[in-house]
Amino acid sequence: MSSLFGAFGAFGAHWAAWSAVVASGVFHGANPAMGWLFATGLGLQRGSRTALLLALPPIALGHAASILLFTSSIAVLGAWRPVLMHGGLHWVLGALLIGWAAWQHVWGHRHRVRVGMTAGFLGLAAWSALMATLHGAGLMLMPALLPICGGAAANGGAGAGATGPLAVSVAITALHTLVTLATTAAIAFAAYEYVGLGMLRRGWVNFDWLWRGALVLTGTVMIASA
Repeated sequence: MSSLFGAFGAFGAHWAAWSAVVASGVFHGANPAMGWLFATGLGLQRGSRTALLLALPPIALGHAASILLFTSSIAVLGAWRPVLMHGGLHWVLGALLIGWAAWQHVWGHRHRVRVGMTAGFLGLAAWSALMATLHGAGLMLMPALLPICGGAAANGGAGAGATGPLAVSVAITALHTLVTLATTAAIAFAAYEYVGLGMLRRGWVNFDWLWRGALVLTGTVMIASA
């Protein structure tokens, strides 16, 4: 637990990276594919704000599980081979991000994850985790993760193992998920109470293109910072 609070305590040294974590949470929460559209539809179908509200925790939990899978894997890999944090991972992850965007453009629409309106807690959580994973949501956090984890590994010393970077991955996941949940809830309730799902037909932005563009931009930043 102290390692987790210590990770948040490093905000000052990496304020830009932590700010990127917050910004990514807003971006992910605003994407209809990440859950607010489903939560709103569920609430409207059942005519219940409670149904909308109850859909949010499993959606957030699934998103967090997907993000943590990516962040913890890279954090542990970086702690195991610290030299990778200073160039090698940037190239690999940058290429992976750009490749993921290309996959989304060509084949992503053929692999939509569908879940029924009668899905329970576990079903919603699994759907959310799959959606986040297939969209490469966790990969978008890599430019923020690597410098923070690199600093944690350096400060932890040789005997720290993966504890410091792993705590950072948990802290990043927690902050990102809280911001994503807040954004998802705000949009879902606004759509339920005031706007309705008709706004998607009238003028909602094309998030598929925005998402792919964000993947390419993030990948380019990763490679440029190698």
